[in-house]
Amino acid sequence: MNNERFFYIYPMQSTIDQQYIPFGANLELLAKQVVEGFITGLHKSPFHGFSVEFAEHRLYNRGDNIKNIDWKLFARTDKMFIKRYEEETNLRCQFIIDVSSSMYFPEKLYNKLRFSIEATAALIFLLRRQRDAFGLSLFSDHLLLNTPAKSTTTHQKYLFSHLETLLNTEQLNVKTNLEQALHQIAELIHKRSMVVVFSDLLNTIQDEKSTEALFSALQHLKFNKHEVLIFNVTDKSKEIDFDFENRPYEFVDMETGNVVKAHASKVKEAYLSKMQNYRQNIQLKCTQYKIDMIDADISGGFYPILQGYLIKRQKMS
Repeated sequence: MNNERFFYIYPMQSTIDQQYIPFGANLELLAKQVVEGFITGLHKSPFHGFSVEFAEHRLYNRGDNIKNIDWKLFARTDKMFIKRYEEETNLRCQFIIDVSSSMYFPEKLYNKLRFSIEATAALIFLLRRQRDAFGLSLFSDHLLLNTPAKSTTTHQKYLFSHLETLLNTEQLNVKTNLEQALHQIAELIHKRSMVVVFSDLLNTIQDEKSTEALFSALQHLKFNKHEVLIFNVTDKSKEIDFDFENRPYEFVDMETGNVVKAHASKVKEAYLSKMQNYRQNIQLKCTQYKIDMIDADISGGFYPILQGYLIKRQKMS
């Protein structure tokens, strides 16, 4: 049987938990519908206490001036909220997206990069609703973009414009240097922030030295008083479960162009063993360094991303 190059066709729409968004839809429209659907779902879930539906309020704390209590809201919710003002910013959040070639897996129409961009857009929209500040960093083998965190509508549109441009580009044979980018970003962020990383972390699978270099960079962020949340973006069925048909393939390294010809069934056991050991090692180190890491399967929708962010935010408050 001849070897065959593999590729996979995904449905031409984003996976958004019971919502349909046409593929290629405006990023702001997509983010709005994801966030509004998620907030509606909070009313029926254990996460209903995050009060993300109140964009201009915060919970009343003993000692607050009672003249700022929103009594109309109290009548509807039986909870006391203090009116928030335009200049208040509770959180600064820096989004870091890996745009190296491996993020274009599994195929052009829907891949890890598109998922990361759309998830970031939804989080930015949620932050904007809460009048929190957000910035954006993009990297491959070097830092490509770094913006300061702001909370304005103009800044949101500016970032969405960058992200939409990124959706229409493709980079072949571009490697990853996550640790270098994190060191640079740690020096560029001057105020305490939540740092949210979207990456497949595949460059750290090479050896223990690569893993140590990554966590050295993460420690740099922690030393500068930033909180770190990593979304480990994967196509779970292929990259973790190795769900391939029982036949020969050409496996192509998207960052180097190297090709390995192998029969799926003959390499599956060794692959799964190495991948499991690697993931356990990464998770252990994240626990050791008090870094939150969440698996983000591109087929799992965006709600787990939003929930992971809210849980992290609650830990910080």
